[in-house]
Amino acid sequence: MAAGSVWRSLVSQAMGGAATRAARSAFSRGMQTVTLIPGDGIGPEISAAVVKIFDAAKAPIRWEERNVTAIKGPGGRWTIPPDAKESMDLSKIGLKGPLKTPIAAGHPSMNLLLRKTFDLYANVRPCVSIEGYRTPYTDVDLVTIRENTEGEYSGIEHVIVDGVVQSIKLITENASRRIAEYAFEYARNNQRSSVTAVHKANIMRMSDGLFLRKCREVAENYKDVKFTEMYLDTVCLNMVQDPTQFDVLVMPNLYGDILSDLCAGLIGGLGVTPSGNIGANGVAIFESVHGTAPDIAGMDLANPTALLLSAVMMLRHMGLHGHAARIQTACFDTIREKKVLTKDLGGSSKCSEFTAEICRRVQDLD
Repeated sequence: MAAGSVWRSLVSQAMGGAATRAARSAFSRGMQTVTLIPGDGIGPEISAAVVKIFDAAKAPIRWEERNVTAIKGPGGRWTIPPDAKESMDLSKIGLKGPLKTPIAAGHPSMNLLLRKTFDLYANVRPCVSIEGYRTPYTDVDLVTIRENTEGEYSGIEHVIVDGVVQSIKLITENASRRIAEYAFEYARNNQRSSVTAVHKANIMRMSDGLFLRKCREVAENYKDVKFTEMYLDTVCLNMVQDPTQFDVLVMPNLYGDILSDLCAGLIGGLGVTPSGNIGANGVAIFESVHGTAPDIAGMDLANPTALLLSAVMMLRHMGLHGHAARIQTACFDTIREKKVLTKDLGGSSKCSEFTAEICRRVQDLD
């Protein structure tokens, strides 16, 4: 097999879908509706780019665009607009651009609100070196799986006395078992050989101790997948020295937030890193995890790669592997040849030009 084909195969495995076989089969029949959340700043531009590329690939997707800016309901409770929730409840699949959180007293993080609304308990980020896009690391191929609903991000904080604030880290048996089971199932379904549990149970003996204990228990049911456990600080040290020693990593919320961004940095940054959030009851939202970049919004300078690769993850999750492969190949070939690239990728092309080049390559693959 040629080197380029081997590389594409590895990337396809890294970005493999996380749905069960039954769910993939249900999604792969006929035209499917996806809730599109363009987001803020450059979000509408990169979302439009993805829609154009999907049209060029003749992907069987019907887009239902929705706004998710939070509204304050009875009792002061923040919720997403009813039409957005109804769309997601029906489609089960969403694609989301970057969101800003309005600067207003008590306004929740929009991303956190979406996670809580749809119980998006697992954040999955494949980090794979992109051929032709130079970074200090050339052979990164790993996946971070982050528990998305609790930990330090549970939002439980209060003032004890003036000048003293307490923030509570919530770890539960059910959430820890659920994320561990997801990580091992992901590894098994995507031909991954090992799962590493990342923790600080030497310091936080009860909370991280519970998380680690559930990981160990789940590992007993997956003897075909190698299980290791490692302190967070040791993982960070080893990661920047040699990321090839890692495969699938599973961790609580805060550690996952930090480590997944570190891993994104190894392959070139958040602008080329896909992400998916897997929830209960078959719901999943795929997203770009970079910021809204308001300084370049509307200037046709944005790089749509992260959202496009997240959409490729979405297609695989839905069982649409052929369309996913063509779009991914067109995107990576465009980056590898370095002729039509946005500024952050080392070129001088507009977002629209980069998008048009990927569309051309997709159509050539027909």
